[in-house]
Amino acid sequence: MAADAGSSALQLPCVFSPKSRQYLALCAQDGRLRIWNTDSKTLQQEYVPSAHLSATCICIAWGPCRTVKEGPQRKKRKSEAGQVEEKADLLAMGTAAGSVLIYSTAKGALHCTLDGGHSGGVNCVQWHPEDSLLYSGSDDTNIIEWDLQTGKARSKWKADRAAVTSLCVSPDGKLLLSAGQIIKMWDLDTKEVYRKFTGHSTAVTTLRFATTRPPDSNGLYFLSGAAHERLLSVWQVREDGKDKNSVVSFTLTDEPKHIDLVTSNSKEEAVRLAVVCKDGQLHLFEHFLNGPCKKPFSPLCTVQMSDTKDSPAPIPLLAAALRADTQSVLLAYGNHLQPVMEKVVSTQETRHVCLTRDVQTSLSLSMETSVSKVKTPIVNAKSRVLVPGLPGHQAPVKGTSQASEKRKKDTDTKEMSIAERLGEIDLSTVSTEKGAPKGTASLQTDNFAVLLVQGLESNDANILNKVFQTRKEMVIKKTVARLPLPAVLPLVEEVRVNFLRSVQCTLPDLVTQLGVLYHMIESRVKMFHKLTKLHGKLYLLMTQVGDTMYRNKHNLLLDEDVGLNSTLKVQNALSAHCLNLKLD
Repeated sequence: MAADAGSSALQLPCVFSPKSRQYLALCAQDGRLRIWNTDSKTLQQEYVPSAHLSATCICIAWGPCRTVKEGPQRKKRKSEAGQVEEKADLLAMGTAAGSVLIYSTAKGALHCTLDGGHSGGVNCVQWHPEDSLLYSGSDDTNIIEWDLQTGKARSKWKADRAAVTSLCVSPDGKLLLSAGQIIKMWDLDTKEVYRKFTGHSTAVTTLRFATTRPPDSNGLYFLSGAAHERLLSVWQVREDGKDKNSVVSFTLTDEPKHIDLVTSNSKEEAVRLAVVCKDGQLHLFEHFLNGPCKKPFSPLCTVQMSDTKDSPAPIPLLAAALRADTQSVLLAYGNHLQPVMEKVVSTQETRHVCLTRDVQTSLSLSMETSVSKVKTPIVNAKSRVLVPGLPGHQAPVKGTSQASEKRKKDTDTKEMSIAERLGEIDLSTVSTEKGAPKGTASLQTDNFAVLLVQGLESNDANILNKVFQTRKEMVIKKTVARLPLPAVLPLVEEVRVNFLRSVQCTLPDLVTQLGVLYHMIESRVKMFHKLTKLHGKLYLLMTQVGDTMYRNKHNLLLDEDVGLNSTLKVQNALSAHCLNLKLD
C-alpha cells in the first residue's frame, strides 16, 4: 500500500507474495528490505539499499510469479519437463527519492534500478499481469510505464492535478486505475481516460479490482479506500456510463492499511475480503456483487490480538492473506523488525474474536542489567536542570543535603529505574500554583507538555495515562497551548483510538451503528455539495433575471420620457402656427 500523501506518520509497507504466500516482504524504518519465509518463520533475505537512510521505501509490490533459475540444477526427466513451477521472484520498491528498485529473491540481489523518470517520491507501484511492464505513480502527478527488458520509461503522462497515491491494473491487463482524490480509469492502449469516479474527500490509498469480468458486461467491479475514512467503497463500471456513485460500502473501525481479496469470476461466486485497519484489527467480508445496495455491510468476523499480561494490551496486525481453503487466514503481527506469522482458522459463527498471544517470549532480547543502570547526579540547591523537549521550559530539582552527597559503598544498594521513578510521580497531587510551599514538588505546565510529547513519540501508555489523569482545566489548556505543531495530530489520533477502544469494550454493537451513521453523513455531505452548486446556479440565474428586468424598466422609462418630449414639441409647434395665423 502507498502511504498517505502529506501524512506525518509513514505507513510501512508489508506485502505477502502472490499465490503460495510463501514470503512476506516488509520494509522497516531503517530502510532495510526483509523477506521472511512464512513456512519456516525465519528471515530468508535482507537487503540494504545504498541510499536507505536518505531514500525511504514508501511502497512495495510483488511481481507475477514466473519460472526462475536458482543456481545449477539437475537435468529433468521427460516426465518432469511439463511440470514447471512458477515462483514469486521480482519485487518492486518505490522510494522517496523518485526511483524504483527491482529486487530479485532468486538472485538475492538488486535486479535493476529505474530512475530519472519521477521528480517526486514514488507513492505506488503496480505490475502488469502478463507483459514485463511496471507502472509507478508519484508526487509529481505523473504515471510512468516502465519496460523491464530495457530498464527505461516506455510512456509517461500526467494523471491528475494532485499526487498519484494508488494504482491498480485490471486482471486482463487492458485497464489501469489511478487515484489521488479522483479515481480515473485509463485505457492502456491509448493512455486516455475511460471513466472518472468521484466520492472521496481525502487521498485514495487503496484500489483493487474485485471481479475479472469484462467492462462491457456491467460486471466489472473495483473497490477503493481513502485516508481517514472508515469504510471501503465498491464501484461498478457500467456500459452506459451511469457509474458516478458507489454501489456497495463495507464499514470498518479505522482507515484500511492492508487489503487482500479473492476476486469473483461470476455472479454466483462471492468476493472474499480481508482488511487490516490502522487500529490493528482484521475484518473479514464475503459478498456477492450483483448490483447496488443502499445499506452498508458489516464484517462477518472481526479478529483482534492481545498479549497475556494482567492488563492486556492490543497487538497490532500488520497484514493478512486469505488462503486457498476458505476457513483459514495467514496473519502477520507484532513489529516490522521481527514479525510473527501464524495461520488462523476463521469461523463465521463468532462475530468478534480476540486471540491472546505471548509475543514477548518469541521476541525476547537479552540485555545486560549493568548497562541499563541509571546514575543520579548530585545537584546543588541553586542549580536548574533543562530536560530535552520544549525550548525554554524549566524543571527545578531539589538539592540534596550534605549528608546524602556521599555515595554509599554498600554493594547491596539498588538504584531505581526510570520506570519505577515514573510510577512514583503522582501528577494529580503536583502543585502548579505560584503560592505553593517550597517543600512540595512543582511540575510546571511545560513539563506536562514535555511528558506528553515524549509519551506520544515513544507510544508509552504509562506516560500518557499519567498526563491524561490531570483534570485541572488551566493546566490542560496551558499544556495543549505549549505543544509543538507536529504533536497535535498524534495527540488527536491517540484520543480517538482510546475512545474507540473504550466504546468497543463497553458497547461492541455501537461500532457498527457508528459506521452506518458515518455512511449517512458522507451521503449527506455529497448531497450538500450538489445543493451548493445548485444554489450557486440559481443565484446567478436570479441575478441575471433581475438585471434584465431592471434594464427593461429603465428603457421603458426612457421611451416614455422621449414620447412626452415629442408631444410637447408638437403642441408648441401648433401653438406657434396658430399665433402666426392670428397675426396675419
